[in-house]
Amino acid sequence: MKLQEIDKARYRKHLNQVIIACVLSLTAGSLGIAQLLIVLLPDADGSHFHWNLAGVVVSCVVIATILKRYKHHPYMYEVSYVWDLKQSLNKITRKMRKLKAAAELGDIDAITAIQYSYDGSRQLWQLDDNTITMEELSVWQAELDALKSKYQLDVSGADYQESMLEKF
Repeated sequence: MKLQEIDKARYRKHLNQVIIACVLSLTAGSLGIAQLLIVLLPDADGSHFHWNLAGVVVSCVVIATILKRYKHHPYMYEVSYVWDLKQSLNKITRKMRKLKAAAELGDIDAITAIQYSYDGSRQLWQLDDNTITMEELSVWQAELDALKSKYQLDVSGADYQESMLEKF
């Protein structure tokens, strides 16, 4: 996945609207389905926990299906991009210990993957206004820059391919 420029205001607006739509759909759907099941199939004990749970589960499945179906709609572009970026960064994070060990030995693929992770994290944190961890990222970037200098490597996050993670 290649990093792309995202309009922060549009992303925040669309993300908030998607979240609000999901919350309202989950609330209305789970209550509506549960009430319908309670009316159609009443429980003699008066306990309707299983019908309430069924309403929540069915509503979650419907919402997930709708989100997956409309993931590539132009309205969802920024939101989908960030979701995909988070998944890509999670794949790297799960292998970060091995990547850092290989980077210490000068492995170009490891250094490229880490650089992509830092570039993607920087973009993600700026989009989400998570500036608290930016100082830590600067320290990590300086350490990576020292490794790139030590091994005389000129790599960029744009060179990253997900297949680079296979050997780690």
